[in-house]
Amino acid sequence: MDVAFHLGAHCTDSERLLRSLLRNREPLSDLGVSVPGPGRYRDVLRDVMTKLRGDVASQDTRDVVLETVLERDEPDRLILSNPNFISRPVMSLQGDQLYPKAFKVAWLRNIFPDSPVALYLAVRNPATFVPALLGLLKDDNADRAALLSGLNPLALRWSRTVADIQAACPDCPITVWCHEDSPLLWGEIMRTLAGVGEDAGLYGGFDLVREIIQPEGLKKLRAYTKAHPPANDGIRRKIVGAFLDKFAIEDEIDDVLDVPGWTPDLVSQMTEAYEHDLDVIEAMPGVRLLIP
Repeated sequence: MDVAFHLGAHCTDSERLLRSLLRNREPLSDLGVSVPGPGRYRDVLRDVMTKLRGDVASQDTRDVVLETVLERDEPDRLILSNPNFISRPVMSLQGDQLYPKAFKVAWLRNIFPDSPVALYLAVRNPATFVPALLGLLKDDNADRAALLSGLNPLALRWSRTVADIQAACPDCPITVWCHEDSPLLWGEIMRTLAGVGEDAGLYGGFDLVREIIQPEGLKKLRAYTKAHPPANDGIRRKIVGAFLDKFAIEDEIDDVLDVPGWTPDLVSQMTEAYEHDLDVIEAMPGVRLLIP
């Protein structure tokens, strides 16, 4: 049994992705892929991780976990998703580092020591990621202060996080994509996480697009793709991009950047650094970057 861990990150539509996969539980089950509901495993995995603290799980522990998680027989592939697998939002930033506890992915991996494990992570421009995290903590001023304490925004690099994950789990391939590209890649992301091909016929490829496109545009997009089924993912991305260019809801695309002391020039520098950082990630051996 292969295990696919979707690690988040926070504020990258990770819960939407899980909902899209859950919509496809039956067709995926027919393909040997299990997508259990999060209530079946999130607390269980957290408790096992805390107990083992990186030690390799015994066969008995693995069996107990699977008995709790699975509703049916052991599948060919198991998908588990939680943006808190590595840490809670308040612990996801420290000084100049994104997810300083990335080593804990090994704690997760060692719950299934005999299974091939693949890791999946969405990244996001730190210029919008930090404000989004603050939004998650809007009712806790102490946590917001802790998140910003000693923060060096120009030094934040996702490539460092990916390298830390890779160092902790050198036997696990890592797939990365950009939150900003998710509307164009949604169907491909679902299939990649599920380990199935383009012919799998999954529902929900427009689940994210529908939130940022005018209703008229969505209707026309659906009609167009029905009349002219895209031959592959590349053509599908071009079609979606063309319709978003014309029908996107601007208020849903523009991020609100509300961090004390941040200037437009700083945000521009952070964005440029992020774009260079993506080139670093794409060049990393053992890492696949999904790009439109």
